Amino acid sequence: MTPAGKSLQPDIPHTRKTVSLIDNHHRTITYLRLAITDRCNLRCRYCMPEHGVQFVPYREILRYEEMVRLVRIFTGLGIDKVRITGGEPFARRDCIPFLQKIREIEGVRSLYVTTNGVAAAPHLDRLKEMGISGINLSLDTLDQKHFWQLTRKDQLDRVLTTLHGCLEREIPLKINTVVLEETTDENILKIAGLAEKYPLTVRFIEKMPFSGGNGFKNGGTGQLKQRLTDLFSLKEVKSDQPTTARIFELPGFLGKIGIIEGHSRKFCATCNKLRVTPLGVMKTCLYDNGVLDIKAMLRSGAVDDTIGRAIIDSIGKRYENGLKAEELCSSGDEPSMASIGG
Repeated sequence: MTPAGKSLQPDIPHTRKTVSLIDNHHRTITYLRLAITDRCNLRCRYCMPEHGVQFVPYREILRYEEMVRLVRIFTGLGIDKVRITGGEPFARRDCIPFLQKIREIEGVRSLYVTTNGVAAAPHLDRLKEMGISGINLSLDTLDQKHFWQLTRKDQLDRVLTTLHGCLEREIPLKINTVVLEETTDENILKIAGLAEKYPLTVRFIEKMPFSGGNGFKNGGTGQLKQRLTDLFSLKEVKSDQPTTARIFELPGFLGKIGIIEGHSRKFCATCNKLRVTPLGVMKTCLYDNGVLDIKAMLRSGAVDDTIGRAIIDSIGKRYENGLKAEELCSSGDEPSMASIGG
């Protein structure tokens, strides 16, 4: 195993030919999750409190031009998949022009957006035109009363408009559903029914211990795989690509269902992603405290080559898995998922 801190990378090239970004555990990094805001138009109980949310001042959030520059730096290091997240990305003004600029960057082979769907529907035609690679739609229930209880907002109809708008435009769609201790089998069956009727993937997600001080201190929901096995006849779809989800086919379903075992950390061995928070801090693991203040480098006049080498150095000190990162980085504060970027 390569000692922590020793770079595995060749010199950063001065042409568009990219290098492979490889960490100190020999995992190739190709995927960037870029959070463009910590603001959200919902108040999901497992993510943040209903009132008193302290949002980051606008001047402290990465500017769009800084993020475009940053994505160019990352693609020069081998990143080819970018996902734009929040908070809720469509809660930030001019999100669509920004997405267009990212889509046009040489080296960005695929561009995805994760959204709660509340404000996304008016933008679907533009997303389709720019060639968006797919949308992940956060949706935990199809019951209007339960939706209000979970999100503290009466916006289910708008979310469903986004869902059906994606299907009508044939935009690849995944539904992300957080499974809580209170989530009933009936709710799981109804959400899974979307995959039965439509060509989409419903992914059931273990609750994570990132609640913004909202009392959800214990992540995980037990044996999620066993629970789904008891409800469905699952046939796992094997993939030779790094993935956070285990995907299953079901008899008679047009789509698929999946499981994301983020709290159990079942996919760390093949994790190929980095995160950049709205504050411009790079995280090599969801459970670390941030490993590189990229915003400070961008705003202090650092050139692209210097920033690229700092990224490479941080990748060379990556934790082996999320369990080790949590052990060494755990603190008394529970950040919200909106402030992390998912």
